[in-house]
Amino acid sequence: MTDNEEPDGGGDSSITDQQLNDFDTNREGSSASEISSTSEEIQRQDSNDPANDPLFVREGDEDGSSTHIWADRDLLSIGTVPGPDRIVGRDTEIQSVAGEIRHLIHESQPNHVVIYGETGTGKSLVSRHVSDRLVDTATARNVPAASVYVECKKNNTETRVARTIARALSDKSDSDIDIPRIGLGSAEYYDYAYDIIDEYYDGLIVILDEIDMVDNAEGLLHELSRAREAGHTDAYIGIIAISNDIDFGQKLNARVQSSMRTTDFVFEPYQSDQIEQILEYRRDAFHDGVVQDGVITETADRSADEHGDARKAVDVLRIAGDIADDTDAEVVSPEHVDKAVKRAEVNRVKETIESTSPQSKLVLYTLGRLTGSNNRRFRTSGIYSQYETTCGDVGADPLSYDRVSQILSTLALMGISESHQVGGGHKQGVYLEHQLIKDKDVVMKAVVESDERLSELHNGTYEI
Repeated sequence: MTDNEEPDGGGDSSITDQQLNDFDTNREGSSASEISSTSEEIQRQDSNDPANDPLFVREGDEDGSSTHIWADRDLLSIGTVPGPDRIVGRDTEIQSVAGEIRHLIHESQPNHVVIYGETGTGKSLVSRHVSDRLVDTATARNVPAASVYVECKKNNTETRVARTIARALSDKSDSDIDIPRIGLGSAEYYDYAYDIIDEYYDGLIVILDEIDMVDNAEGLLHELSRAREAGHTDAYIGIIAISNDIDFGQKLNARVQSSMRTTDFVFEPYQSDQIEQILEYRRDAFHDGVVQDGVITETADRSADEHGDARKAVDVLRIAGDIADDTDAEVVSPEHVDKAVKRAEVNRVKETIESTSPQSKLVLYTLGRLTGSNNRRFRTSGIYSQYETTCGDVGADPLSYDRVSQILSTLALMGISESHQVGGGHKQGVYLEHQLIKDKDVVMKAVVESDERLSELHNGTYEI
């Protein structure tokens, strides 16, 4: 090989000659696993290695160590169901729901349950906790049972719910039945579910979270509550329906009310001390000493005052931790909680408006721009005039005056703004005035980040 030739595999190497020399010097007497480990370590330390992409891996984390803020961030995940020793303030509710469905362990029909309450009051948590324990008890007594949780906000038709139930049962039972994702109606998916139930189970609990979001909730409830009576399955099926609408049960037709014969429960909002205990039980999501004194109490107090929603409180604490982590702070402080409260509200507003039209976002943005610190009201005509300017700024064709007026009414129904009918005095007639009921900066940040045209107008984001 000449001096100008490169060895096989030549070119830029991710391992330097010095590293190779050190590696060769130290490898004598080392085991194969130690040699492999050393080689992998050299590769991880290389800045060109995708494992150390600076977009995701911060300086000092190249060795795979975790953040100094988080010990187990998943403990503050909304989807995490805590163990029984971490459930706060719902002992009575747990006992009550268990008392209604316990008949399943005796191979008898469980009672159907409807649970009402505002978001974040533990309805889903209690339902899943009690159902899981019931299945464990039934199985230990040689009564094969299963529970299925359905998020009806995502599965908002009878067909989607039936498909979710069938596919969940197939996964739980390790059935080799191939259930199509598309192309079938609710009847076919029910048949799949009943076939699996009869082969593997004697009992089933179905949790229908936010049942009021399903288009044909009555048909769904009637089908499941009469499945055994109608001869579709020999198993006992119990239903736990969860709703934020306290009048949901009264809206059901007489046929469904008769077949369901439900026991109803209402979950009250959590109090400040209960929310504080819920957050304390999740403190070990952080490393020891990271959460400053007063952070959890302040988060609980603010959550109790505003909504009593434990889910939102957990979300705020997680966001506060993320903010501290993102800014390389040593601790999570009350200042991070302040920022987290606003960021959480921005996220909620974004969720609310994400399904609205691009023009609706322009109207909301216009109302936000008009709104000053005094948060005064604006006539439709004034908003429309500024809306036309907004359209010009982003290169959009403006809608008609009447259409913008309809959009303003829709925003009021969504709880972002409100509209007031005002008498204009002599010869001025009656007109509408509109104002934001959400924090102006929160709305502006949410709408700017949800629309690419507005984001470009603000160089990528809206700072608050």
